[in-house]
Amino acid sequence: MRLVFAGTPAVTLPSLDAIAASRHELVAVVTRPDAPAGRGRHLVRSPAGAWADERGIEVLTPLKPREPSFLARLAEIAPDCVPVVAYGALVPPSALEIPRHGWINLHFSLLPAWRGAAPVQHAVLHGDEVTGAAVFELEAGLDTGPIYGTLTEEIRPSDTSGDLLERLAVNGAGLLVAVLDAIEAGTAVAHPQPADGVTFAPKVTVEDARVRWNDPGFAVDRRIRACTPAPGAWTTFRDERVKLGPVRPIANGPDLKNGDLLVEKNQVLVGTATTAVALGEVRAAGKKAMPATDWARGLRIQPGERLV
Repeated sequence: MRLVFAGTPAVTLPSLDAIAASRHELVAVVTRPDAPAGRGRHLVRSPAGAWADERGIEVLTPLKPREPSFLARLAEIAPDCVPVVAYGALVPPSALEIPRHGWINLHFSLLPAWRGAAPVQHAVLHGDEVTGAAVFELEAGLDTGPIYGTLTEEIRPSDTSGDLLERLAVNGAGLLVAVLDAIEAGTAVAHPQPADGVTFAPKVTVEDARVRWNDPGFAVDRRIRACTPAPGAWTTFRDERVKLGPVRPIANGPDLKNGDLLVEKNQVLVGTATTAVALGEVRAAGKKAMPATDWARGLRIQPGERLV
């Protein structure tokens, strides 16, 4: 089939590689417009766009996919199908109607669970033991279309969102190509999503990433892992913001009040509503990430000081 791929961040790259290695013809990539990045705020191509540039594949960057010029170019290309991975913009019916097999979206959850922008982060945050990926037909609703296929993935106790998303991106790429193959062969069957079990996964904000030390230790652990690497879990110390890497819950540890710090020889403990947690890496504003013991030693943390 002739394909136009729609996607933006680095998580799309395994799918792009898998499609490029398949029997299908990739004729263009649709991605979000170049965006300012880095200290110089220079415009930078998205990872999906850069991948296409390197291979001489046409890149389309509409501000919104309802733009007449974009719709005209997509109709001109006349793709059979548009596979989608983390494109980042709502696709209007006028664009959905152009390819004869529609837009086929790889979503990183077992729909109808965790519809929305941050399914992996919410699965980790809420303590799910299993998640997965689903390939479904894009329609006007938010991740509501009929499902062509799914796969499951165990969430490991130490998984960050980044770890889990990396595995889902690789495994999901194979699922996406298998669905495209079945669509081309005429054997693909899409089943409506069940009405029960619908949950939503809105974007995780910087405020969501603030650690709540009055939560139980397991919830502190989940929040930090869910927000790693983005947007980055954080707290404040001496009225300055510090980012935190994953922590380690401590069974039968010392009895500390919420946020209280205890600096030991080989670890730095923080109190929660239940058991203490041991800090991993800490990154103060303008500094590189460092082990918590080095951070505490450099600041000469005093008894009674706490994270807020």
